[in-house]
Amino acid sequence: MTVDTATLLEIFDAALEADYTRVRRVGNRVARALAESGDAAGAKALQAALKQRAIPLQASGYAEALPRDAGSRLPLVEEGQWPTTPAFLNEQSGKTVARFLEDAANIDLLAREGVATRLGLLMHGPPGSGKSLLAGHIAARLQRPFYIVRLDSMISSRLGETAKNIRGVFEFIPQRNAVLFLDEMDAIAKVRDDRHELGELKRVVNTVLQGLDSLSDDVVVVGATNHAHLLDPAIWRRFPYKLALDMPEEDVRREMWARFLYGDATGPDLEVALLSRLSAGLSGADIENIALGARRRAILDGAPLALAQVFNAVTLSRPGAPELVHDGDLSAEEKKRLAARLRDSGEMTVTDIAKLLGVSRQMAHRYLGSQEPTDAR
Repeated sequence: MTVDTATLLEIFDAALEADYTRVRRVGNRVARALAESGDAAGAKALQAALKQRAIPLQASGYAEALPRDAGSRLPLVEEGQWPTTPAFLNEQSGKTVARFLEDAANIDLLAREGVATRLGLLMHGPPGSGKSLLAGHIAARLQRPFYIVRLDSMISSRLGETAKNIRGVFEFIPQRNAVLFLDEMDAIAKVRDDRHELGELKRVVNTVLQGLDSLSDDVVVVGATNHAHLLDPAIWRRFPYKLALDMPEEDVRREMWARFLYGDATGPDLEVALLSRLSAGLSGADIENIALGARRRAILDGAPLALAQVFNAVTLSRPGAPELVHDGDLSAEEKKRLAARLRDSGEMTVTDIAKLLGVSRQMAHRYLGSQEPTDAR
């Protein structure tokens, strides 16, 4: 990737001004461009460098002044980096996000025509379904800074402080032309019917509602929750765009295995297709962890990708608890169990199974309890 002259000049200008916020934002754009050009390693290295330099540059006094909790002095929001990891969506989810992005990108036109609407998207789904990743991609597509609310500093044990912190965030965000990400919204926007909250919960939820209502139509707010049933109904009404992120469908899992295990959009058809079928029920985060774990082992061991280990890990994994590839060969019992699972899939011949396990066809037949050395499917 070649960095254009305008970007280079902006980087040097920000660096000479010791403007940490602008350095990080420009670096974030360059990292994303690297990722889109295929240099994922370079993108991650640049993002890591930006994180490592954060504290010294902030100490220069030119870092952006973020709203802080009065007691702990911790910032209530942090500026996140645009992700370089791709986001994979089912077809319907992709359509919803595309419509949201189109509206957000054309908010000025819509406002002139009198049909602008609040740019709020509320995502809900199980852990690992990609809510945080997608929020970052939305900011990147809109070329806006990405601010993430820090619940650890937002929620205070002191009466009234949580509501005050929430007001501080909503007063901060309108002038930033940014995307505000409210993760784990159920922590601050629960249904207001808990008798044990002594009114504090109602004050907090009301403050959130007032904050959302105070925003102009051009402010983008993305909310997310793992527990949709806990959210107050009034919160749902403040977000015109809703997105249910479920576990990835088979075609999406196929894309994930090809990208995360083989590093591109393609891969051996048989293996990728079978992995996508065997990983039904696993989240995108589970698949990414298994695939990248296998690639790390191959790189550090200086060995080819251990596909038998990958298949074994997938068959042992459960949603939210991926089994990572371990060192060494599979035991005879593990090979026998895996051979039976692969045969039952109906996708692989005995020859395919033997090749994957690194054994002879005769041994594969023995694992399967078969006496006839045939390759009938």
